[in-house]
Amino acid sequence: MNTDTTHNPALQSWVASANAADTDFPIQNLPYGRFRRNASEPWRIGVAIGDQVLDLKLAQATGGWPADIAPLLQPLANGDLNTFMARPPAQRRSVRQALSAALQAGSPQHAALTPCLAVRADVEMALPCHIGDYTDFYAGIHHATTVGKLFRPDNPLLPNYKWVPIGYHGRASSIGVSGQQFHRPVGQTKAPDAEVPTVGPTKRLDYELELGLFVATPNALGEPVAIEHAEDHVFGVSLFNDWSARDVQAWEYQPLGPFLAKNFASTLAPWVVTLDALAPFRAPFERPEGDPQPLAYLEPGAARAEAAIDISIEVWLQTAAMREAGVAAHRLSRSNFRDAYWTVSQLVAHHTVNGCNLQSGDLLGTGTLSGAAPEQAGSLLELTHGGKQPITLPNGETRTFLQDGDCVILRGFCERPGARRIGLGECRGTVLPARA
Repeated sequence: MNTDTTHNPALQSWVASANAADTDFPIQNLPYGRFRRNASEPWRIGVAIGDQVLDLKLAQATGGWPADIAPLLQPLANGDLNTFMARPPAQRRSVRQALSAALQAGSPQHAALTPCLAVRADVEMALPCHIGDYTDFYAGIHHATTVGKLFRPDNPLLPNYKWVPIGYHGRASSIGVSGQQFHRPVGQTKAPDAEVPTVGPTKRLDYELELGLFVATPNALGEPVAIEHAEDHVFGVSLFNDWSARDVQAWEYQPLGPFLAKNFASTLAPWVVTLDALAPFRAPFERPEGDPQPLAYLEPGAARAEAAIDISIEVWLQTAAMREAGVAAHRLSRSNFRDAYWTVSQLVAHHTVNGCNLQSGDLLGTGTLSGAAPEQAGSLLELTHGGKQPITLPNGETRTFLQDGDCVILRGFCERPGARRIGLGECRGTVLPARA
């Protein structure tokens, strides 16, 4: 993926906060989200710029856009990100370039667009688009290996893992936007020493540090997407927390996989960072020596040099006691998407190789993204070695799994010399007590 003028690290915006070194949303980013200023206002699509949101409904109406851009802005003005995502990559890229030009310092659109800004902290965010279907993959090999060791010490990875991207179909209806609060789920579990299972609130509630990939241009039923075209069918990336009830999962997952342990809640960041914005942070696709190379339909070929993406992702925890004492969240771990075993293009190529038709707005979860080191674990299941080794927080509290009142915060960013740091915002969710 080639960079262009929109990635120039020297670019400055007339939105002053976008020029701050620590902002997640400089002019080189321009992620999309769905927001409203108050409950009486229809949802609309905006672009994050510094601590502001550019309202694309108001912006489109100002005029001043190139003749070929104005019609492309119409679905965004209508609050319909799905339709915009379905447009060809070249059209989506041209809108990015037009937005970048309009928000640059010295832009002739400065005066007209200033009234189209809203303070980001003052708006309500929703899911960025309609999510019709949700698939969760298992692309993090370090997570798969560590969890496998807990259950199969002599054979942690099943024979198919290094050949096929493992995934399952999840539940789209329970995906909520950052800020989501959900009740501790109830399910059926069976203690190792019990003769029969019981029903009750999960005692082993966990988070999963993931990324969500949004499908852009759909493919027709029966028409696989070739790997060399796969990224044309992906719009962008968000932070994603696929909460898990580990005790429910252990009892129910055989023979058909996750069910009630996963479908009670998943939390998604409100901003979609486009693949175009991530172009400066591409990394080589590499397999460890001795591992099998991908089958032909999963082979990146000439794109190997930039098939992976360097995205740092973090988990932070703030307990109820920390919140009441005014203590900030504590970082539990940091890992990186470049360590995933399967790339974005491989996930799409595999998902469609049987003719499955992906739709604009479908969400593909990466699965838990852990690193090789223990402190890079993307779940409490790994950090606490299956609940056997509690972690101690700075205020003296301990955790094996999540307790009521815990707030989990995911954060992500990309940075490298010669490029402007960009962020993914944050993905925040809080555990409430189980319903009576």
